Amino acid sequence: MIESGSWNGTCSVPFADLRLVRVSYWGFDQTPHTGELVLNEDAVDAVVSALGALYDARFPIRKMVTVEDYGADDEMSMRDDNSSAFNGRFVEGTTSCSQHAYGRAIDINPLENPMVKDGKVYPATAGDFVDRDQEATGMIHAGDVVVRAFAGVGWSWGGDWHSLKDWQHFSANGR
Repeated sequence: MIESGSWNGTCSVPFADLRLVRVSYWGFDQTPHTGELVLNEDAVDAVVSALGALYDARFPIRKMVTVEDYGADDEMSMRDDNSSAFNGRFVEGTTSCSQHAYGRAIDINPLENPMVKDGKVYPATAGDFVDRDQEATGMIHAGDVVVRAFAGVGWSWGGDWHSLKDWQHFSANGR
C-alpha cells in the first residue's frame, strides 16, 4: 500500500486502523466471485452487511480488487470498472481528503455508475451511463437493492447529492 501510494502520511488514516476484507459477490458472468476491499476497521461490519444483501439479491459487480493493482490510480481503477474502497487520496479537484482516504467509502461498478461534476464524467469512459433512465447490468438507481442495502447500515448514496452526482459512491458520513 505504501509502495503504490494508496496509503500515505498526508491523506490516510493510521495504517493500523485498516483491514483487508474478502467478500463474496455475483459477477457480471452470473457466477460467485471473491473480492478484496481495504476498509477502516469501524466500517467493516456495515460494508460486509450491505454487500451480503447485494450477494443475496444477486446484484452483479464486475470486479473487486484493491487499488494497489492500479498503482493507486483512481481513474485507472474506475475505467476497469473496479469496485473499491480505501485509497488515500483527495476529493477530485480539491485538497480535502476523500472519505476513501479514511476507509469509510466504497464505489460500486464505477463505469455503469459514474460521477458527474461540473459537466465532467468520471471515469472519462463512462459517458454512455450518464443517462440514468436506462437500465443496464450493474447500474444503481434510487430506491434499488444497492441503495436500500447501504441505507440499512446507515450509509448514504452519492446519487442523492445535489451539487454533483456520484452514483457509484456510498459513505458512512454522506460525503
